[in-house]
Amino acid sequence: MKKVYGIVVVLTLLGVAAGGYWLGARTAVPAVAADAAKAERKVLYYRNPMGLPDTSPVSKKDAMGMDYVPVYEGEAETTNGKQIVISTDKVQKLGVKSEVAAMRMLDKTLRVAGRIEIDERRTFVIAPKFEGWVERLYVNTTGQAVGKGQPLFEVYSPDLVSARRERELAAQGIAALKDADEEARDGMRRLAESSAARLKNWDIADGRVNGNRVTFHAPVSGIVLEKNAVQGMRFMPGEMLYRIADLSSVWVVADVAEQDIGQIKAGGRVQVSVDAYPERQFDGKVDFVSPTLDSATRTVRVRIEIPNPQGLLKPAMFAQVVLPVGSASPVLTVPVSAVIDSGLRQIVLVQLAQGRFEPREVKLGSRSDRYVEVLEGIAEGEQVVTAANFLIDAESNLRAALGGMSGPVRQAQDRQATPAASVQSPAAEPGKATAQLKTAVVGHQAQGTLEAVNADGTLSITHGPIASLGWPGMTMDFALANSALLDGIQPGSAISFEIVERKPDEWVITKLQARTQHQHEGH
Repeated sequence: MKKVYGIVVVLTLLGVAAGGYWLGARTAVPAVAADAAKAERKVLYYRNPMGLPDTSPVSKKDAMGMDYVPVYEGEAETTNGKQIVISTDKVQKLGVKSEVAAMRMLDKTLRVAGRIEIDERRTFVIAPKFEGWVERLYVNTTGQAVGKGQPLFEVYSPDLVSARRERELAAQGIAALKDADEEARDGMRRLAESSAARLKNWDIADGRVNGNRVTFHAPVSGIVLEKNAVQGMRFMPGEMLYRIADLSSVWVVADVAEQDIGQIKAGGRVQVSVDAYPERQFDGKVDFVSPTLDSATRTVRVRIEIPNPQGLLKPAMFAQVVLPVGSASPVLTVPVSAVIDSGLRQIVLVQLAQGRFEPREVKLGSRSDRYVEVLEGIAEGEQVVTAANFLIDAESNLRAALGGMSGPVRQAQDRQATPAASVQSPAAEPGKATAQLKTAVVGHQAQGTLEAVNADGTLSITHGPIASLGWPGMTMDFALANSALLDGIQPGSAISFEIVERKPDEWVITKLQARTQHQHEGH
């Protein structure tokens, strides 16, 4: 029995050994193949470990003693002169989208606020040119609607009676002197003409005279805006008794911002809406663009004429004005999302081929809600990137490409870095860290030892690897954002700190604290 048991054990061990050999052979082959493939990869160049636009054909160190990172053929993104090259699979992962630069009509509408006002050309004032008394009122309320020719009021004036009497006597004298000499008849005719001229200058026609009274009529159909006449009152020459406005056409006055006024032309069609009638649109046209600018609001006054036959639009109403300001002919355009605007320049990424892009500085013109006119920089038919403009590691790559266009330039963005959990040291696996999608980091956490406080107030610190920057451990000098951060911390202390880049290559400590013995041993 013991012999049989021993044979079973031996056979079992042999089976396990054979299975392990077979499994090891299957897993060893790919590993060997992978190592061989890695060994055969060609190094294209070495890039700056800090992401600066600096490459080298041979391995070297930067000013801080950090090794340049090798970039292998077919790996991550590379720059070639002004071009940016990205592997096809990475383009797909980023979701890069492009659209053709094409000729389009820019259908843009400008929306501004306005207010309804009376058309000044349709306002009339009734002010007698002689002295008199108001004896009767036919229209006696403000806001009353009147028709053209409707009686307003009746007046009595001694001057009017005298003028009319002179004209009558002159007419009688002419009839009585029909047989007199020519000189006497001429004198009487001049007296009659003088009396008639005085009545005409007072705007008094025979049809308006009723005995010794004169009736004034409405010169236009409209609304009584002001009524100063009171029955029995005395008025002086030129005193305004009524003001009437014709509201069959009104103005809309809008204030247009300085940057938009160049697109507004007299005669342009306009749509106006008011809160009182939200379902209605009123059509009008631009009647006048002010030649002056309001320096306080930086706006220009635009006047719009609107027909108002039903009187729905009331003076002083607020209005919403929509002005079409699109181009009259097709222009070369790209989507607004395709433009990278730094404030000093506008850049568009042109897709030359699959995975190959070129940054172009462009000059822009008019804009609509979705598209912008391109005056210079690209040609019709070229593909422009509209999504994921900054690509993988685009900050450093775009900076390098733009540097080839106008010399070295420093981007204003914060440095980009991969999440600390997924960062690998360039020394451990060259080039792999830059192949991962990066997220913006402002403050970078680090740990180390405070070596000394320098005479200029900076701190000499030996720190460990800073994953978010891809830095290896080293000894560096850092400035303090506030000297109070150092209170209670002596040279030789284990510390935790946070740094930010205040300006190019100047790193400042914003947080600093001593680490306890327990924290030190835990790390």
